[in-house]
Amino acid sequence: MIETERLILRPWREDDIPPFAEMNSDEEVMEYLPKCLSLEETVQFYNRIVAEHSTFGYGLYAVETKSDGSFIGYVGFHHFDFEEEFSPGVEIGWRLAGKHWNKGYATEAAKACIDYARRHRLFNEIYSFTTVCNSRSERVMQKIGMNQVGFFSHPSLPRGHRLKPHVLYKMELCPTYQLKAEL
Repeated sequence: MIETERLILRPWREDDIPPFAEMNSDEEVMEYLPKCLSLEETVQFYNRIVAEHSTFGYGLYAVETKSDGSFIGYVGFHHFDFEEEFSPGVEIGWRLAGKHWNKGYATEAAKACIDYARRHRLFNEIYSFTTVCNSRSERVMQKIGMNQVGFFSHPSLPRGHRLKPHVLYKMELCPTYQLKAEL
């Protein structure tokens, strides 16, 4: 578990699936993603998240508010391996329910994840990327101290897709330390 002043980042539970599905079917939340997800697709995504946690000991964390214990979305790490020159790598990402936007939650949780990764020497660098028109997510990348390093065309999207052009950010975490796996 990772805690901040207002949030708890924790392992996922099955009772997170209904609010997760609601969030993934919200057109505003999913505006910069290829499509809204059905309940079945959300369950598949949930299973991938849980499997990644099991494999690596970290991943995308379920986020809840300390004030009332409400599930508000996820923030954390994901291993990606699509065909790009910077791949494979580890991405830091977030998705919050719309009613929890503009409260600084994504920034607060992402900073806590970065601190956790540094303290535990999980990896040397992280990336974050989004479609070029997603200024909200790009602003979070800037607020957490990441640096823009370029642009790319996301290989998972078809040519001409409105979301294909992506901006790429990077952050060095532990360049002078050995990774935990190497110790």
